[in-house]
Amino acid sequence: MNERSRGPVSAPVPGGLNEAEAAYRLKRDGPNELPVSRPRGMLRVAREVASEPMFLLLVACGGIYMVLGDAHEALMLLGFVTVVMAISFFQQRRSERALDALRELASPQAMVLRGATAHRVPARELVVGDVVLLNEGDRVPADMDLVHATDLAIDESLLTGESMPVGKEPSPSRTTEDTSKAFSGTLVTRGAGLGCVIATGARSALGRIGQSLANVAAVSTPIQLETRRIVKQMVAIGLALAGVLVVAHGISRGEWLQGVLAGLTLAMAILPEELPLVLTLFLGLGAWRLAREKVLVKSIPAIERLGGTTVLCVDKTGTLTVNRMSIRRLWSEAAVYDRLQMAGGALQEELHGVLEYAVLASHRRTFDPMEAAIVAAGRDLLAGTEHLHAEWTLVDDYPLSPGMLAMSRVWQSPDQRDRLIAAKGAPEAIVDLCHMDPGRSASVAAQVRAMAQDGLRVLGVAQATFGAASLPEIQHDFEFQFLGLLGLEDPLRPHVAQSIAECRVAGIRVVMMTGDHSATALSVARQAGMQADTPVISGVELASLTDEALAARLADTCIFSRVQPEQKLRIVRAFAARGDVVAMTGDGVNDAPALKAAAIGVAMGARGTEVAREAAALVLLTDDFASLVTAVRYGRRVFANLRKAMVFVIAAHVPIVGLSVLPVLLGWPMLLMPVHIVFLQLIIDPACSMVFEAQPPEPGAMKVAPRPAHQGLFERSVVVRGLWQGAGLLALLLTVYAASRHLVPSDRDEVARTLTFSALVLSNLALIQSNRSWGRSAWRGHGEPTRQFGWIVLGAILLLGVVLAVPAVTRLFAFARPSPSLVLAALSISALSWRWFEFVKRWRVSVGGAPSDMAIHAGRSE
Repeated sequence: MNERSRGPVSAPVPGGLNEAEAAYRLKRDGPNELPVSRPRGMLRVAREVASEPMFLLLVACGGIYMVLGDAHEALMLLGFVTVVMAISFFQQRRSERALDALRELASPQAMVLRGATAHRVPARELVVGDVVLLNEGDRVPADMDLVHATDLAIDESLLTGESMPVGKEPSPSRTTEDTSKAFSGTLVTRGAGLGCVIATGARSALGRIGQSLANVAAVSTPIQLETRRIVKQMVAIGLALAGVLVVAHGISRGEWLQGVLAGLTLAMAILPEELPLVLTLFLGLGAWRLAREKVLVKSIPAIERLGGTTVLCVDKTGTLTVNRMSIRRLWSEAAVYDRLQMAGGALQEELHGVLEYAVLASHRRTFDPMEAAIVAAGRDLLAGTEHLHAEWTLVDDYPLSPGMLAMSRVWQSPDQRDRLIAAKGAPEAIVDLCHMDPGRSASVAAQVRAMAQDGLRVLGVAQATFGAASLPEIQHDFEFQFLGLLGLEDPLRPHVAQSIAECRVAGIRVVMMTGDHSATALSVARQAGMQADTPVISGVELASLTDEALAARLADTCIFSRVQPEQKLRIVRAFAARGDVVAMTGDGVNDAPALKAAAIGVAMGARGTEVAREAAALVLLTDDFASLVTAVRYGRRVFANLRKAMVFVIAAHVPIVGLSVLPVLLGWPMLLMPVHIVFLQLIIDPACSMVFEAQPPEPGAMKVAPRPAHQGLFERSVVVRGLWQGAGLLALLLTVYAASRHLVPSDRDEVARTLTFSALVLSNLALIQSNRSWGRSAWRGHGEPTRQFGWIVLGAILLLGVVLAVPAVTRLFAFARPSPSLVLAALSISALSWRWFEFVKRWRVSVGGAPSDMAIHAGRSE
């Protein structure tokens, strides 16, 4: 590939619009966005809530009450239905608002010149006339005329279907030629450029053919698929049992309508209608909570996988370090300068040429941190000397390429005929360009190792002159002279060492993949607290390893140096083949395949390319490694809290099902009726979606190994715990119901129903409290109490008080007026149930002769 630049790089750079004009045009033309599918509106959400099976069953029950002549009971039941629908509607809208916030965060960004200052703005705020900077990996945010281009190539396959990138260069005048235009939605695959926006939104080329830009898509996660399967099975079981109960009741008692009512009650008791809503809310709010921690979730399934992450493959620069380079050391064969040791002293004359040509080899307007550090050091250390050349003219440049890890810039001095060439790059590439003899090369290599061992990123610098009119095609045709080395320092981010220590305790391996020298990588690893005593695999060595040999080396390797972006894909696949759940960070175009291959691709939000952000499941808005560890912690929290919610749902439904069917089969009066089921849903639904979702992580959430990748939400330990908690409560309540019917002299059925139901409601509150934490006893507290649990307790007690105190409601529930002794008995029964729930939390059940720890993994082992 030609290393030369394309187009007139010395073209003037316009300053762009001012903010006032940009705001006026945005108001006039509208945002730079295309029509997308509208999110679910309030009416659609209400319609979906009203069509759920639970509410259809409740409406059917209301119809039966009307047929039986109980109009009052039917109207009261429908009133409760309205309340439950309102709660479900509120929860769905809450989830929708969380997803809407994510869509806003996920909108593309653009680097724009406003008032001659470059800053990043949402692409939807671009207007006609804006001047946009394009770099490799960017999605072109609007149609634009190019005014400046350097080796620019754009993939236009989205518009044309042509897979080969198209070379672009500006035209001296406005033209209809596509080679001087960049179109919205296309991808910059090489080089850089500057363009003036000519069309936005639906008026762009992309808008005219009806395409839409990337959006946060709603996808079904593995847990959601598992839950749908469980719900379908439970619906089938519930309908079958309800049919059997209807027939049995009708044949044995001859009361077919009452039998249908009993069957519908049983179906309502079995149907776990809250599960899909709980999952949607947990995952949606989990993504929203991560966004508040500056981690954007672009793929909802990533939240599930986060908690099971076993390997974090991370870049060094910008992720572990702050990505703000500074010149620490300059070295030539005649002198050495160390900024820390010199304490701000003047730069020796012997090193002026090294820094001078390093500045000339860098872009004057740059966003690269190393070049910015070099330019800043030149302004500082060469101020007042003749070694800064603002008047020189850039003639051409030779960018970095995979085959040559060095770049050169060709300059013309006003007072010299010959062109001056400044080169900088990897030391080995500069040594190669200078055709140095083996002895001198070895001396330079020794110095490179010494500087790298101090944690410095090392660049070589060279210079050449060229007198011919026509420049060569490749850098090797210049006669370069070696000048010296630069040592740049990128300090570690403040919380990296603490985060890596947290990962080690959590059983998560941190693997560094960097393009830096091995010694530099080792120095940073030591500072970060990684296992710096393990062997380092270089890119060259990696290329020589077979897949089997690489797999054997992964067990004791956590540092990969001098790796090319395409080699990251191989590393990720090798870890995945071992059964690891890999999260990988990346920022470049070539990182996209590895980001896609990783279980969790993580792009950098500040410095990452648009294509990397599109390929990733997560975007770290601050580019900070500590944010990635926070995301893993939240992933564990979401999964652990989901399991707690599932145990509660199972445990809560067992006594409801049992109390709906067993009294009928035993010849007793119906204990639970549809209105009782509705009341219990007022507790179960908010408890699942509000209390457990808001529960903070267990104190030891990051002190246990990651969960197995195959572990599902409804595994045996979850189901067994819920069944044992629910079965114990059912046995207790059946005993209370039977005893009450025999001990109470009058209105025994109503009194027994009142006592049993009151105890069931209070026991559900105890069940919530017990399952909020699996790491400590409920009566010892769960740390900070959650506001949501307090509201649930208060609401449940107030509603129960209304049911017991208001005569009309009491008659609807077929209750007796409670006495103080009955209330005290209900409280005592709920206290006994609480003791049972706490006992189950610590009990090891033997299944098939093998102990199964009922202390399910919830972020810590008990």
